[in-house]
Amino acid sequence: MKGTPARWARAEWGPLYAAVRAPLRRRRPPALPLTTAAVGLTAFLQYAQNRPWGYPLVQDLGAVRAGDPLWAALLRTPLSLFVPAPDLPVWGALAQILLVFGIAELCLGRWRTLAIAYAATLAGTLYARLGVTLGAHAPFGLPWTDAQVVDTGPSAAVVGLAVYVGWRYGAYATAGAVTLAMVVEVLLKENLAGKEHLAALTVVGLLCLLAALRDRPAAPRWPPAWPAHPPTTPPARP
Repeated sequence: MKGTPARWARAEWGPLYAAVRAPLRRRRPPALPLTTAAVGLTAFLQYAQNRPWGYPLVQDLGAVRAGDPLWAALLRTPLSLFVPAPDLPVWGALAQILLVFGIAELCLGRWRTLAIAYAATLAGTLYARLGVTLGAHAPFGLPWTDAQVVDTGPSAAVVGLAVYVGWRYGAYATAGAVTLAMVVEVLLKENLAGKEHLAALTVVGLLCLLAALRDRPAAPRWPPAWPAHPPTTPPARP
């Protein structure tokens, strides 16, 4: 059984490692413009919202709550993706963005990475509104007090991208572990952030299903289609 962990690691992360290594070696840091911008914007917003001059500005432009009008929440959602929780250490969020956004950008491209991140964040935002409307006693409901809780920030996007990239490149155990960790988080500490993560994973799961259906090879036709007019045999030469 010697070498089994190494073989498992190659099977789990080998295709992902190859997909990351090629563009990173070819273009080096310029291969990650989206990730660089995301890390810088998140760091700046964290700095700003902990200053008297910046807190109201960040709240007005990037803080999304279920109690906000829908139009305001939709306008703030793109920026809310990069607004970390002000009461938590920002270094963890920056490390997650650097790692997960960086891998996703190298594997999927910047626009697909941004689209999946936004879809995951928007799923959490819309779920929070629905959950508060349903109420705390509904199966997927939320207490009315959660209407004034700020959404998750970059964490929903990070979770969604990690699962999508893991599925796309065959790292199924990694994608499953991330999903299981989010479920355990909700079971141990039932809060808005944990449920928004599950909403994000639900949408990402649908995206994975659509991508699988799109990439599925077409089934061969049976019986095979024959030409309408069989080829004629040229006459024999005398």
